[in-house]
Amino acid sequence: MAAALRTAQPQQTTAPAGQPLTLEARLAAREADMTLRLEAAAIAHEVNTAHLALDPVDLADIIIVPDAPAPPPPAAYTTPVAALLERAQHRMRSAGWCAGALTDDEGRVCILGAIRAEAGGDRALEADATTVVLDSIRRRFGDHVPSVPAFNDAHGSGRTPILMVGEAARLADARCL
Repeated sequence: MAAALRTAQPQQTTAPAGQPLTLEARLAAREADMTLRLEAAAIAHEVNTAHLALDPVDLADIIIVPDAPAPPPPAAYTTPVAALLERAQHRMRSAGWCAGALTDDEGRVCILGAIRAEAGGDRALEADATTVVLDSIRRRFGDHVPSVPAFNDAHGSGRTPILMVGEAARLADARCL
């Protein structure tokens, strides 16, 4: 029992006269010095920050979400296909982009889904817009792209598909479509 109550004895940090300190002794001295410095720094930190308010931050005061989707920008194109592609690009930016489906459960759209939604049931206009998008894709990426949905689904994010719809709108405008 007496052995259990015994505490560890501190190591000797001084060497007999004329002998240098051992590595263990120097490390023990440095550890004791650093412990004192850290304790002093912790006390200073508590004193210096005692006056600060500890009220929790309400994220509702910081994060503001718009109530309604952004209005479409003013139409830059007057030709029907170019205007449709411009609206489709805006829809992809505002609703979000998806792959593998025309639309997903959260309302995001792929290239073809955005074109179909903005065409309003006009299948001829939708077909013309899809043709221009495929031409634009093939100009940039080569003839090996089989279709607009295949191009859309080959990407991991909507950045390139959305940019290609904008490029197709410029091409349609140049062709007066």
